[in-house]
Amino acid sequence: MLAASVGLSASTSGCLQHVRSIVNRNEVEQLSLTITTLSADGDRESIQLAQDIGATLETAGIDIEIDMQSREAFRRTVLINHDFDIYVGRHPGDIRPDFLYETLHSKFADESGWQNPFGFTNLTFDTYLDRQQRAGGEEREQAVSRTLEALALEQPFVPICVPHEFRLVRTDRFDGWKQGHLATRMGYLGLDPPTTEEAVLRAAHTDSRPSQNLNPLAVEFRNRGLVTGLLYDSLAVPRWSGDGTDAGGGDEETDGVEEDGDRTYSPWLGTDWTWNENENETEAENEEGDERTGNGSGIDTDTDTDTDIELNPDTQLEPTGTLTVTLREDCQFHDGHELTADDVAFTIDFLSDTTRDDSEFPAPSPRYRGHVDPIADVTKQGEYELEFTCTASEPVAKRVLEIPILPAHIWTERTETASIPAITVADGTTEALITENLPPVGSGPFQFENRTQREFVTLERYDEHFTRRESVALPEPSAETLRIRIDPRSTSAIELVESDEADVTSLALESYVVDDVLAAESEREQTSDSDPIEVIESSTGSFYHLGFNARTAPFSNPRFRRVIARLIDKEQLVSDVFYGHARPIAAPVTREWTPDSLAWTGTDPETPFLGTDGELDVEAARAAFEEAGFRYDDEGRLRVRY
Repeated sequence: MLAASVGLSASTSGCLQHVRSIVNRNEVEQLSLTITTLSADGDRESIQLAQDIGATLETAGIDIEIDMQSREAFRRTVLINHDFDIYVGRHPGDIRPDFLYETLHSKFADESGWQNPFGFTNLTFDTYLDRQQRAGGEEREQAVSRTLEALALEQPFVPICVPHEFRLVRTDRFDGWKQGHLATRMGYLGLDPPTTEEAVLRAAHTDSRPSQNLNPLAVEFRNRGLVTGLLYDSLAVPRWSGDGTDAGGGDEETDGVEEDGDRTYSPWLGTDWTWNENENETEAENEEGDERTGNGSGIDTDTDTDTDIELNPDTQLEPTGTLTVTLREDCQFHDGHELTADDVAFTIDFLSDTTRDDSEFPAPSPRYRGHVDPIADVTKQGEYELEFTCTASEPVAKRVLEIPILPAHIWTERTETASIPAITVADGTTEALITENLPPVGSGPFQFENRTQREFVTLERYDEHFTRRESVALPEPSAETLRIRIDPRSTSAIELVESDEADVTSLALESYVVDDVLAAESEREQTSDSDPIEVIESSTGSFYHLGFNARTAPFSNPRFRRVIARLIDKEQLVSDVFYGHARPIAAPVTREWTPDSLAWTGTDPETPFLGTDGELDVEAARAAFEEAGFRYDDEGRLRVRY
């Protein structure tokens, strides 16, 4: 009887195990996802893109919820907490493709900021990024093309369009607005000043965050860092602008201007720099194979490349060369402390790890991370000279010239782990990353005066700034005061300029007002030769995109991401959301760097829209998802296993 009981028990146990095996399998349900984006107050174009894309995804059988957040909350959710399914927003980008390295390399997948917020990891893709990082000359161009083509295959994010940027200025009080890009510090220096009244430069700013926080490392509060760029100096200034003129200023500054084939730099805190190639650097030539395989990633897995550099992720990269920088002497921070090589060396070390190796959990800066990553070592060669040992090519290594130089005597005190009452702070979060940094102390051409949250920020000219010296022929702050008035909408910012209460709209105008602004300018040109209001159009490296959280399924599946990309009619979105004032793209770089294979010719050459004129071909969309391995139920709902 006992034996029978045991046998029955064993038999029942096997049956129950089989039942549990069936019951415990993840259920197949309709795919439900949330699109995280900004509210209309934060970015009108982002929410409209999210709504239009969401409606298309619903047509394809996906359950959609849209989560609208403020600027700070959106960036905290996406860039710090990585708590999203997909998101729609604007990437800062750059006019050079080097930002792709930190944006997509797997070693940055767990970091904050624009360092791979997608959690995208692919060792083969890493090899393309590594080669791009180290290559020079024609090999660099080929490496960038290879990276972009692999990006178009993988689609960790979907580049949508590059917006056209328009700003409104008055020329009766200040002139020379086209000498520098108005998204950078150089747009507000070297202006022709007024002669009969107090030199107060008045900016209408549609983002309130500078009135709340002036921490140059706080990714939640910074876009391109216009205001902090006026407060903090860099070693050099990248020179570019929308009308083809140098952003560095007029004709008088020529000494030390250097073109590296990618970008022109003008001296700033650094008066001179020299690149010395490592004689032992023997980069292998790129293989030109372009086969596309049918493997899971879609990336060509031909590995006939430099195995030491590219295929072993644990290999220590050999130095490519050294960059020697000479500093301008007798420069001071706004509090009177002298700025020396110590502050530059500190800044580079600090941006790499804001704990300064004093914690089990490193805390790299969420901004400027890619600028300092190629710097393997910093050697001070005196009070005003440094040598940087670099593991990237010359154009990439020179990105370090663009970082803000921080006063060591202030930021050294911010290496401790952050402590906020009643709030659990994540490991690796230092005071440097959460401080409001008010008042800020930099060495820039303007210094902080005062502010009222969500109303204004006032900066005063720093008369001890080196650009004020007679011996220095660089654009200087001609205004005694820069008053930044916070105004939430483009329409009201335009009114401030038109009513002579502001001299410039410092941020790009929203797309929905541009047609009216351009029509008004055309009318002014026909009726008056002396009207002081002018529209400035500028180029930008920034772009709108849809990002996937590749840390979780189904967003980790490149086939799924590619189908989603094909549900987006970029041409139609440019027309409907941007009123035509944007350029649809298949690659997130400037035209100069876009390979012919990804050039826009009326449609996306890699992921063409599954429909016409904004209307999705539902049957084609279903077929694409099914070919990618997904299934629909009888009610047309896309099903996935959770």
